[in-house]
Amino acid sequence: MSNKVIAIVVDGMRYDKAYEALGYIQHLVETNRAALFKVRSELPSLSRPLYEVLLTGTPASMNGITSNQAVQLSAEKSLFHLTKENGLRNGAVAYYWVSELYNRAPFVFVEDREQEDSTKPIQYGKFYWDDDYPDSHVLMDAEALRRKHDPHFLYIHPLGVDVKGEAFGSESKEYREQILKMGSLLAQLLPIWMKEGYHILITSDHGMSEYGNHGGITDGERDVPLFIISPKVENVVHSEVVPQLAFAPLVCELLEIEKSDKMINYSLPGCKGKVTV
Repeated sequence: MSNKVIAIVVDGMRYDKAYEALGYIQHLVETNRAALFKVRSELPSLSRPLYEVLLTGTPASMNGITSNQAVQLSAEKSLFHLTKENGLRNGAVAYYWVSELYNRAPFVFVEDREQEDSTKPIQYGKFYWDDDYPDSHVLMDAEALRRKHDPHFLYIHPLGVDVKGEAFGSESKEYREQILKMGSLLAQLLPIWMKEGYHILITSDHGMSEYGNHGGITDGERDVPLFIISPKVENVVHSEVVPQLAFAPLVCELLEIEKSDKMINYSLPGCKGKVTV
């Protein structure tokens, strides 16, 4: 097994709808090839603050990214910083707010769309800014980046589920159909990545309310899935709810690098061997 990790953060995908609609990934769970956890997101349950949570393992009260309007570089050590410091390659295909957090703020559209600079925290990146940029393009951009640069850590962030949720609400046909589409897209790529020995994490930043918004404390807004495809984790549906702050140190563990001193210590349930984060 390699120490390479692919992390897919499907924006705005709540736990219960992912559980129902991601058929191929649930097939992997049923056949003991994947694990499923429920994650409780940090607050506020908003996108930019939770990108920072996922990538630095620090809460908003510590990192200062408290709203979607916080257009500034992060002051924390992210997974991109850590991989670079440890001599590993990283890449991201994501909404441009991720670039603003770690490479440059504000985002310069004509210059920052594609980035290849090994001296930056995000070394290889493709960033989009139209909310309706197709999820299919995000995933194929990521696969092209993976084949070209062979990163040890690849962060993939499609926005389509969040867009449909905000437009139609979490109980709508449109929201569920977008999650079904995401499952179909991932079903095309997961077998390739699994064959090549990646640890694969599929999660979300936040969920979605039936009213088409998020930011508050309800279960629908905060409960998100975490599917893990890795021989280091027991392949069942786990009952323990995992804190979202455990995501970044888990990635460090799978990459076989030291977590930052601000990341929490947490024993992931159902571990095989040493996966204590």
